[in-house]
Amino acid sequence: MVYPFLAHRSPSKSRIFALVRADEDRLEAVTTLGAADVDATDGLVSALNSYLADRDEESLRAVVDRLPEAVRIAVRNFLRERCAFELGAFTAYGPIDDIRLCYFSRADEEFIRYLESAYMIGLGIRVTNELGSSGNVDWEVQLRSEEVFVPASAEPRAWALPQAPVLRTWTSAETRRDPVLSAVAVARGASDDGYWVRLHTIAKGDGEIEMESSSTSTFVVDVFEAPIPVSAHDE
Repeated sequence: MVYPFLAHRSPSKSRIFALVRADEDRLEAVTTLGAADVDATDGLVSALNSYLADRDEESLRAVVDRLPEAVRIAVRNFLRERCAFELGAFTAYGPIDDIRLCYFSRADEEFIRYLESAYMIGLGIRVTNELGSSGNVDWEVQLRSEEVFVPASAEPRAWALPQAPVLRTWTSAETRRDPVLSAVAVARGASDDGYWVRLHTIAKGDGEIEMESSSTSTFVVDVFEAPIPVSAHDE
């Protein structure tokens, strides 16, 4: 993942870098602003970092189009090649980190307590069912540093859909009962019927802009018209 963009200045130029976050973080050069454009450094860095979160082409274009052609080309090439959009990767405040991955052999009370604890402290949750090496259904749980904001007008989802057709989508907005228990019941029922299921949480907003909206933590369960996939970590 790329975040953030940074600048190194000298009196005659500014070099723009991207911090590539991986097992070993590294800086990659993006472009260089000459002496005539050094004053545009802060605006460019700010626009690039905002673009990673909101993908607002118009706002980015308003900044980049004022720069020399060579800079425009370099920026566009870097964004196209290194910054592909990933649903659920950012909030308005920066990137979301995966913080813990674990596996459960059953969607039992221990599993529910684990999800409840994560839910209560505002962590993002992603869960999928999968077939273990023994042929039993396991549950993979990925905890994330926070939930993804979803605007009021957008569909309730912050996890990119796979190629499999969606048979049904359920959200905890459909019930007044306990959201964790309800979500697990829907997911477990579909899994028992042999379907691939994914569950995740979102911060569903009452407006369109994260910093100007209130939001409600919401569970989303997607049931796919596909068999439960084989666990990748058992292969």
